[in-house]
Amino acid sequence: MQVAHKIELKPNNKQTTYFRKACGTSRFAYNWALSEWEKQHRINRDLPKEERTKISGYSLKKKFNSLKKEFFPWAKEVSKYAAQQPFLDLQKAYNRFFNKQGSYPQKKKKGKCRDSFYLGGNVVKLKDKKIFVSNLGWVRLKEYPRFEGKINSATFSRTADRWFVSIQFEVPDLEYNIPEKAVGLDIGIKSMVVTSDGESFSAPKPLKKYLRKLKRYQKKLSKKTKGSKGHYKQRMKVARIYAKIANIRKDSLHKVTSQITNNYNQIAIEDLHVKGMLKNHKLARALSDVGFGEFRRQITYKALQRKSNLVVIDRFYPSSKTCPCCGNIKQDLELSDRVYECEVCNHIMDRDLNASINILNEGIGRVTPELTPVEIMALYKLKYPVYATSIIESGNEHQRVVKVE
Repeated sequence: MQVAHKIELKPNNKQTTYFRKACGTSRFAYNWALSEWEKQHRINRDLPKEERTKISGYSLKKKFNSLKKEFFPWAKEVSKYAAQQPFLDLQKAYNRFFNKQGSYPQKKKKGKCRDSFYLGGNVVKLKDKKIFVSNLGWVRLKEYPRFEGKINSATFSRTADRWFVSIQFEVPDLEYNIPEKAVGLDIGIKSMVVTSDGESFSAPKPLKKYLRKLKRYQKKLSKKTKGSKGHYKQRMKVARIYAKIANIRKDSLHKVTSQITNNYNQIAIEDLHVKGMLKNHKLARALSDVGFGEFRRQITYKALQRKSNLVVIDRFYPSSKTCPCCGNIKQDLELSDRVYECEVCNHIMDRDLNASINILNEGIGRVTPELTPVEIMALYKLKYPVYATSIIESGNEHQRVVKVE
């Protein structure tokens, strides 16, 4: 199993300069390779098929290495990996483009792209709270690595004015003791996740919290002269706010997804079309603040890591509109309707809880919950003091619907 631990660094001025040089070398190598790829492609287009030159990241890397000593001598001031890994990254980017999994590769612009560079595991060493970087020496870490094992790689990156290293380890498969339980998850804006057991997780919504401060700092930044020290300092202030927002969001998502995957070995979720949902400009900011895509990514890899069964139901399944008792679909259900009321069997339940039960039933099948209807309603009423019910199937008959006001 391969796991990674991202740790903040404590570099001095010399080490920070080295990191910036390595990031610049990596960015230059990627842009150079992209230009050469496009240039060779234009040449091949005018040649017969048998005379065309095959283009690949490996061939471009060999060409760059042959020219490096004469034209790019400054590339030797940093680790060789900083100028080699970008060619492999470009090859992956083109493969994704050809397989229709991503857009066409674009050049990386200084100040706009993410500053990072890669080191192979053979040149990385760990000792106490230090990491060894070739051509530089030992750099202090802010904490001890969480894992032990063979180091496959290390990626150094910058967020605002802070430097981090993500160390990838090869460790034995971790053992997890997950209870034999099933759950359906409904993801939303009002509550980040509502489970079919009646548990609700609220989203911190950090962007909404820091939006006024962010606007104020960005307004000050717009009045600074580009290239000045004041502009750089103000830009770092804005970047730190963005980093804080991202950290709060990731922290809450990791806690929620870990709690779910540690307590359920069968999980059912919806296949949400996040990109399409973000086209609704009235909800786009709120949707982004919750982090639907990141939630799906985290719960997918954590379920795979724990060898749990993750079922993704069709995105067009009407989970919010369907009655779990009689199966009636309420076509006129609006987004503002937070309580589901079935006109056929008079079933009344909170909209999100109703959807999570339907997702569980559709993905895994009807599962009798361990909690009683009264317990589920008591838990959920703490979150939504409106209406709540719970459904348990017993043979072909359903337990009566209970209404709580």
